[in-house]
Amino acid sequence: MLNESQVEAGKDIQQRTGKTFYFATRLLPERVRHATYVLYAFFRVADEVVDAEETAPPAQQRERLERLRAEALGEVETDDPVLSAFAELRERYGIDPDDVNVFIDAMESDIEKDRYETYEELETYMDGSASAVGRMMTDVMRPDDPEAALPHATALGQAFQMSNFLRDVGEDVVERDRVYLPQTTLDRHGVDTEQILALEFDERVADVMRDELRRTESLYRDGVAGIEYLPADCRFPVLLSAVLYADHHRSIRKLDYDTLTTTPELGFGRKVTLLAKTAAYWAVWRDPVAVFKAVSVVPYPEDDELDAEFGPGSTPVGRARRSGRVSGWLRSLSRWGSD
Repeated sequence: MLNESQVEAGKDIQQRTGKTFYFATRLLPERVRHATYVLYAFFRVADEVVDAEETAPPAQQRERLERLRAEALGEVETDDPVLSAFAELRERYGIDPDDVNVFIDAMESDIEKDRYETYEELETYMDGSASAVGRMMTDVMRPDDPEAALPHATALGQAFQMSNFLRDVGEDVVERDRVYLPQTTLDRHGVDTEQILALEFDERVADVMRDELRRTESLYRDGVAGIEYLPADCRFPVLLSAVLYADHHRSIRKLDYDTLTTTPELGFGRKVTLLAKTAAYWAVWRDPVAVFKAVSVVPYPEDDELDAEFGPGSTPVGRARRSGRVSGWLRSLSRWGSD
């Protein structure tokens, strides 16, 4: 069993470094919430090894990550409370060692790799840095049908990471000299890497962002479609996480796609508003996809086409706009919480 100090250590790390995820994590049932604190702490400990590039040479970073790998897999003893707690969780929930390995491999690739030629290359990186995280979370939740849930968890993990990449384009350049926009997408719109490194935004960069936002929103649609396979007490918190992360796209569009010179943030008031909206629709429908359509900024093209052809109200989104059960007070909350 995890002891209180292990849980609190993980909780403190998540609260300081992952505010959006922490906001939703608190709604998970205790059996999953405490494990999530530990998982997140492990992810951050590994990530911080790579982000220490200014104070540690590459060889030392690799050595530390290999030590983390061995400790996480229970191959060597550890006196680190985060690593000991993670190793205990891995055994208890049967977390696949392959997911631990691909996660550490992705962290190691960040030591020297800072450009991605194609989206497929970036996707391979994200399979370790994000999708493996989603799969480990799914293991902790223990769905009845893991095989059905895991592909969607993979997509949702990638969607969350892509939203972060698109939000942090300038920040990644300034703080880490990394560009996570695929070179093929840059080339398609006549943008070279030097322009991104120089933080020079123009309409061509905006077109790159539009393309990658559309790709990411497709991942959200795929990921949210699998929430129904999770245990009933985990569905709403995961749905809320998707709504919150996807809302970065609203902020990006509000900035006319310029995240080279500005890094948008999701304010606390906006989070509360999205929580209230999501909870209200959830109380009515209990359908992750329908609620996500109604609350999130992610478009569902087929719904737009149906509403255009048959009139508002022919889809869940259209019905939501007309619903008297979740209307006036939500509009008030939206005005209060917008930022």
